[in-house]
Amino acid sequence: MTPRLPGVWVHLRCPREVTVSRCWDSGRGRLRQGSPPAARSAVFGFAGSDTMAATVRRQRPRRLACWALMTVLLADLLALSDTLAVMSVDLGSESMKVAIVKPGVPMEIVLNKESRRKTPVTVTLKENERFFGDSAASMAIKNPKATLRYFQHLLGKQENNPHVALYKARFPEHELGFDPQRQTVYFQISPQLQFSPEEVLSMLLNYSRSLAEDFAEQPIKDAVITVPAFFNQAERRAVLQAARMAGLKVLQLINDNTATALSYGVFRRKDINSTAQNIMFYDMGSGSTVCTIVTYQTVKTKDAGMQPQLQIRGVGFDRTLGGLEMELRLREHLAGLFNEQRKGQRANDVRENPRAMAKLLREANRLKTVLSANADHVAQIEGLMDDVDFKAKVTRAEFEELCADLFERVPGPVQQALQSAEMKLDEIEQVILVGGATRVPKVQEVLLKAVGKEELGKNINADEAAAMGAVYQAAALSKAFKVKPFVVRDAVIYPILVEFTREVEEETGVRSLKHNKRVLFSRMGPYPQRKVITFNRYSHDFNFHINYGDLGFLGPEDLRVFGSQNLTTVKLKGVGESFKKYPDYESKGIKAHFNLDESGVLSLDRVESVFETLVEDSPEEESTLTKLGNTISSLFGGGSTPDTKENGTDTVQEEEEGPVEGSKDEPGEQAELKEEAEAPAEDTSSPPPPEAKGAAAPEGEKATEKDGRDKPEAQKPSEKGEAGSEGAPPAPEEEKKQKPARKQRMVEEIGVELVVLDLPDLPEDQLARSAQKLQDLTLRDLQKQEREKAANSLEAFIFETQDKLYQPEYQEVSTEEQREDISGKLSATSTWLEDEGFGATTAMLKEKLAELRKLCHGLFFRVEERKKWPERLSALDNLLNHSSMFLKGARLIPEMDQIFTEVEMTTLEKIINETWAWKNATVAEQAKLSATEKPVLLSKDIEAKMAALDREVQYLLNKAKFAKPRPRPRDKNGTRAEAPLNASASDQSEKVIPPPGQTEDTKPIPEPEKETAGPEAADSEPLELGGPAAESEQKEHPEQPTGQKGTLKNDEL
Repeated sequence: MTPRLPGVWVHLRCPREVTVSRCWDSGRGRLRQGSPPAARSAVFGFAGSDTMAATVRRQRPRRLACWALMTVLLADLLALSDTLAVMSVDLGSESMKVAIVKPGVPMEIVLNKESRRKTPVTVTLKENERFFGDSAASMAIKNPKATLRYFQHLLGKQENNPHVALYKARFPEHELGFDPQRQTVYFQISPQLQFSPEEVLSMLLNYSRSLAEDFAEQPIKDAVITVPAFFNQAERRAVLQAARMAGLKVLQLINDNTATALSYGVFRRKDINSTAQNIMFYDMGSGSTVCTIVTYQTVKTKDAGMQPQLQIRGVGFDRTLGGLEMELRLREHLAGLFNEQRKGQRANDVRENPRAMAKLLREANRLKTVLSANADHVAQIEGLMDDVDFKAKVTRAEFEELCADLFERVPGPVQQALQSAEMKLDEIEQVILVGGATRVPKVQEVLLKAVGKEELGKNINADEAAAMGAVYQAAALSKAFKVKPFVVRDAVIYPILVEFTREVEEETGVRSLKHNKRVLFSRMGPYPQRKVITFNRYSHDFNFHINYGDLGFLGPEDLRVFGSQNLTTVKLKGVGESFKKYPDYESKGIKAHFNLDESGVLSLDRVESVFETLVEDSPEEESTLTKLGNTISSLFGGGSTPDTKENGTDTVQEEEEGPVEGSKDEPGEQAELKEEAEAPAEDTSSPPPPEAKGAAAPEGEKATEKDGRDKPEAQKPSEKGEAGSEGAPPAPEEEKKQKPARKQRMVEEIGVELVVLDLPDLPEDQLARSAQKLQDLTLRDLQKQEREKAANSLEAFIFETQDKLYQPEYQEVSTEEQREDISGKLSATSTWLEDEGFGATTAMLKEKLAELRKLCHGLFFRVEERKKWPERLSALDNLLNHSSMFLKGARLIPEMDQIFTEVEMTTLEKIINETWAWKNATVAEQAKLSATEKPVLLSKDIEAKMAALDREVQYLLNKAKFAKPRPRPRDKNGTRAEAPLNASASDQSEKVIPPPGQTEDTKPIPEPEKETAGPEAADSEPLELGGPAAESEQKEHPEQPTGQKGTLKNDEL
């Protein structure tokens, strides 16, 4: 039987018009084009070309399908590899940090264009250009009105919010317009330029993505963005809208305190064990202060076993306590000192000059930093106002006196965090400082006294911890990376409840309205999670309200800043129609499915009207086709689990409904919800009582689905929520047990109309217009950058070329006339660039540059070739010498052990001789030419000759590397016989090297006899020099000389 040969594989994957000989030659074989048909059939093991053509025709459809599949898979892999990187943006009040994760770069902070690790959150908007980061910060003094800072404080705020008035007082140079549609404000830069805070934030997010893409060298769309823990629903939705305008896919809005805690835990994974460790993080940044209590311990997970976990136990915050307020106090102090110095000069108040106030704010920022390490410092500003310099000495004591009331507020967030966590200071093991403002000595002093610890922890990067934790979460959420699991259990800061009103009948027969409240997500409860509220006593359309719960932990001022405490009014439509549609069914209530996602944003997924009834369960009603479909479904995995339901959406919800394990919902509240028949809340985290089995118990519903598995076939398409079986039919014994009746469940979708009460989102058309406006601005910036790059390239080329014309190496290969011609064109272009270059387009600049390069191409080419000649010629000589030595050594191998054919050695010798002849002739011809003429000795030709010669040598080296010893035949006495001499040289010159596994003979190799042990061992397993086969052979024939080696078959490559 002829074995399958590699040659067939090569042939079947060649195009139809390519001959077999070409295919084998491209595979590094030695069967050349034009070889006789007998030789080709011998190599591939076919009797003739007709058989091979028929085989190709039969394999072509299958081959095309395989190639198409491979092409699609390769395209998908290439597309996936281009977008593997993910990023995180730690969006602070004063500065932001960007981090990325990509293959080979785990968790790295991105450097901006100034090679800094953090970038100012500053945007300068002018009529024809935009500036970001450090460039915008430098423009704050020149154009303070167009430079926007701390605009995040306006996100999600209506015009009557106290923070809007505070922003106007802090930065009076900005003109804020009023949006009557959303009751919000926007920045009025000029009559033509106006931007909302969401649009400004979108610009900054787009800029951060450009920094990340330049650093990662690939496009990035997925991101995790940090937000303050005290952001409410309106503020979080505003950030998501800004990211949507920027074209970012937000994997999660993570609280900055949670990201910091995650970063701390990830780098201390080994220190976390089953014993709970309570750590307090005190984060005082530029705009706010947040104190967080986190518990670390290992927990048992369902999929990964014991894994570390962090749980947010308590959170306290102060929205306005931070470094910015300290700097504003210093700025006011410096402004007063400057006015006192010019008191008798009838000068204007420095506070009325926006540029002077911007200079004072920058100096106050520097002064605060210096006073953190020094007892006093001199503040000085050159030309503060009216060309008058300012210089004043400020001590740390004066600074602390200015901010005395701020330092008194430092312990406030600590007490709030302890109260929300229901813990005492003794339970806190360590207090860790985070944020730039914690570097102020007085802050550390007051905090240390408040927590009662010996020292404060400073073993974390206060600036980059949140960015590193967020990018770790981004890698965990991305499907492109696999990270070590770290369970994160964030906490709800503001409780959310559902309010509704229904009529009740009292004992006297008088009907009255009763107002009901049900807590949906309790304070400090974990999220993400899903919840279901069931309304039982409604048979007509009704409304209910989603509001914030008890916010008594907030002070009066914080409540004013918080904004509206009413979130949404939900209007249901279609409840009465659903009851009319199923008059014979028992209502199980109107179920509203809520979702608090990973970003802390609440959404109403759907509202359903659920009905149940008892139906006869007769196995005879089931048709043969239904049974066959159930059987096939079970074979392919459909309905294999007992909890599978026909309504796939309902199945997912039933599995995910209810709080995350360990919810802080009050037990009394859960009991009330279960006992209250009017509007019980479904909660899959705890088993329901028997009497609530049908109304509000997911487990009871699952059990009902199991009982009602075999439903009738005839059902309406609108009954998408009905429960039926997609799995295998029950066994006959189980059918007998389920004879009497079973429950059938119907689910009808209810129409929902949402009325947003806190802050209306941007309409879709306005959102699209804003996104398009930002894209146009980005395109304009890119075009401007491209034009500047073209102008710089043209100017640089002119200066560099003018300098090169006077260098000896360029004068050697050019004539005086050529240099004068080039110099004249360069001077003319330089003059044009100075006179008309400012109005020239990018295309004109590129065209001028192309003309100059074409003019100077010959000169540059001759210089570059002369630089490459010595190295290239030396490398060619070395390769020729080594190849000649290799060929000489190959010819000295004894004929018995020869592994190279005469054709191969002759081919190598021919290439060596041709290369020597070409090199000598070309060098001699080049020597006759003048240095100013076009050279004939080209470096690319030298490299091509080297590549051809090196390819032949490498082929022979690889063949020798993988060659096997040729086994020696044995005579009847058991000794090895000498192998017969090969044919003459003329015969050897026509020999070919067949593919592995086939001898030179045209006939198939017969199987060896069992008595011949040598060839059998050679065919059964590969032989290796010094391997076990060689050792056993030496033991069997000790009299054989060690220097004698087995011959190598020609078919064993």
